[in-house]
Amino acid sequence: MKISFVIPAYNEEALLSTCLESILAEVARTGLAHEAEIIVVNNASTDRTREISLQYKGILVVDEPRKGLTRARQAGFLASCGELVANPDADTILPAGWLTTVLEEFERNPKLLALSGPYVYYDLSLVQRILVKIFTFFSFVIHLINYYLLRMGAIIQGGNFVVRRSALEAIGGHNTSIEFYGEDTDIAKRIAVLGKVKWTWKLPMYSSGRRLAAEGLVTISIKYAVNHFATIFSGKPVTHTLI
Repeated sequence: MKISFVIPAYNEEALLSTCLESILAEVARTGLAHEAEIIVVNNASTDRTREISLQYKGILVVDEPRKGLTRARQAGFLASCGELVANPDADTILPAGWLTTVLEEFERNPKLLALSGPYVYYDLSLVQRILVKIFTFFSFVIHLINYYLLRMGAIIQGGNFVVRRSALEAIGGHNTSIEFYGEDTDIAKRIAVLGKVKWTWKLPMYSSGRRLAAEGLVTISIKYAVNHFATIFSGKPVTHTLI
């Protein structure tokens, strides 16, 4: 299966290279150079994000002047052609084996439409990482309740999820009316109507915890929880901007 990596990037000159190099390393490790494409969506950046992206051979750069995560994801999706569409963020790092797990999961189950896993925040303190893991565990429990008992959507981790192109096309792509919070819940909810959405601990993704450190774990956790339930039950988040 051909896989497209769509990476939204707004002023990510500091971390983008690490992200791209981890993807390139995974593609090379699995021998899928001819079955993978990497697309960086320069989302109204004012720094060297675009120039850094162009330094890497074979990487397609798409410019999306309208700032917004879902607009960037949608622009990248429309420019892609892979049967699978992976959605890492520009501050993430793919661990060895990530791509193998993705391909095995989708090849094993033709009915699987979306796959996601947890973040591992590599630059937070041990205590902070433990607290994040506790929050992630409760999120997983909520996913099980929503998906298997209530039949009202699911949970995927924004920045660490892969979807089948056919499913994303069927739901009309990313919801560009959502700025940030709730975008992953919205995708999971709409795709869950069509078929299987799976969240697995076997698909970790390393990510920077800079936003969590800046805003505070409690504040961020409350925002995510409130917007998740609002998107599940009302169809739209209550927080309309990133800050």
